[in-house]
Amino acid sequence: MVRLLIIISRYILVLLSALFSFVSFKSLKDSNKNQYRYVILQRILMYLIHFIMFAIIYVYSEKTDIIFFYLGQVFYFVLFNIVANKVYKRYHKPLMNLMIFMLMVSFGIITRLSYTRAVRQFYICVFATVIAMSMPKIMEKSKKIRNYSYIFGVLGIGALALVYVIGNVTLGAKLSLDLHFITIQPSEFVKISFVLFLSGILYKSKTIKGVLISGIFAAIHVLILVVSKDLGTALILCVVYLFIVYMATGKKIYLIGGLFAGSAASLVAYKLFSHVKVRVEAWINPWPIIDDKGYQITQSLFAIGTGGLFGSGLFMGLPNSVPVVEQDFIISAICEELGSFFSICIVLMSMCIFIISIRIALNCKDEFYKLTTSALACTYGFQIFLTVGGAIKLIPSTGVTYPLLSYGGSSLLSTIAIFMILQGVYINETKHN
Repeated sequence: MVRLLIIISRYILVLLSALFSFVSFKSLKDSNKNQYRYVILQRILMYLIHFIMFAIIYVYSEKTDIIFFYLGQVFYFVLFNIVANKVYKRYHKPLMNLMIFMLMVSFGIITRLSYTRAVRQFYICVFATVIAMSMPKIMEKSKKIRNYSYIFGVLGIGALALVYVIGNVTLGAKLSLDLHFITIQPSEFVKISFVLFLSGILYKSKTIKGVLISGIFAAIHVLILVVSKDLGTALILCVVYLFIVYMATGKKIYLIGGLFAGSAASLVAYKLFSHVKVRVEAWINPWPIIDDKGYQITQSLFAIGTGGLFGSGLFMGLPNSVPVVEQDFIISAICEELGSFFSICIVLMSMCIFIISIRIALNCKDEFYKLTTSALACTYGFQIFLTVGGAIKLIPSTGVTYPLLSYGGSSLLSTIAIFMILQGVYINETKHN
C-alpha cells in the first residue's frame, strides 16, 4: 500500500510542479495589479507539494516527529507571510513565493536524506528570515550604504584571509571557521560584501581608475580563495566582477579581456592544483576511474539516469550513494526520486527568480541599486549553472551548493539575505512610482 502511494505521489508532484512553473512564468507577463490571483495559485500549489512530500515521508517512516516538523514549517511560513504583509505592503509576492517554494522542496528532500540535518536547516532558516526581515527597512532608512564600499572590500578580504590562516579543511579546501558552537563559511557572505564593494566603487567612478581599483580588490579576493583552494567561489567572484564592470561601463573590452584572463587563470589552476586535475579528469572520462576519482560524478549520473522523467519515488532510490549529496549534488537526489521533469521545473523556477531579479535591476532609477541587484542576480544565476552543470557532467564539479535547496547554514543565510536585499530594492523603487 505504501509503495502504491509513493508511485502515485510522484506523478502528482510532477503535475503540481509543472502547474506551479506555468503560473510563476505567467505572473511575469501581467502587471502588478493582476498578480493577486497568480500569487494565490502559487501558494495553493506549493503548499500542496509540501504536504504531499511530507505525507509520503511520514507514511514511509511512521515517525510522529515528522508530523510536528511539517506543522512547524507550515506555521512558520504562514506567519512569515502575515508579518511580511504587515511590515511591507508592497513587497514582491511572486518572488517571495518562489523563495518559500524552494525552501519547502529543500526541507522535503533533506528530511528524506537526513531528518536531523533537515531540522537543523529549518532552525537556521527561521533565524535567517527573522534577521533578514529587517534588511528592507534598513535599506529604506539608510542611503549611506554606497559610501561604505571600502569597508565592505576590506571586511571581505579580512574574512577570507582569516579562513586561509585558521580555517578548517574540507575535501582539500579551506572553507569554514569553527566557532565551537557553530561552523560558518565566510565566503558565502563575502559574495554579498563583494557585490556591495564593487557597486559602491563603480557607482562613484566608471573611469579606468574605478575599474583599476575594483580590479585590484577583486584580484586580492580571488587570490586568497585560490590559495585556500575554494575555486568554486573564486570562479563566481570572477564572473560577477566581469559582469558588473560591463554593466557599469558598457565597454565590451573589459568583458572580452576578462574572459581571456579567466581562461588563462583556469589553465594555471589546472597545472598547479591536484584536486583541479582530479575534477577535470573525472569530467572528461570518469568511467575508467569509477572506483576512485570518478566515483562521485558517476554516482550522480546513475542517480539521474535511474530516476528517469518521473523518478523512482521518495525512499525508492539510493540518493545517499552519491557523496556529499545534501550539499553539492542535491539536484541528483531530486532527479532520482522525484524525476528529471520535477528537477527541470526546479531549474525553471530558478530561472524565474533570475528574471525577476534582473527586472528589478532594470527598473531601478538609482544606479547603485541597479548595479547591486543585477550583480546579486548574476551571483545567484551563475551558482545555479555551476551546481547543475557539475551534477550532469556539463562542466567539471566546482563544489558549490544549490542556493536555498542544498544543506548548509551559511549558504542558506546568505541566499535569504540576497532575496531580502532584492525585496528592499523593489520596495524602495515602487514606493516612488
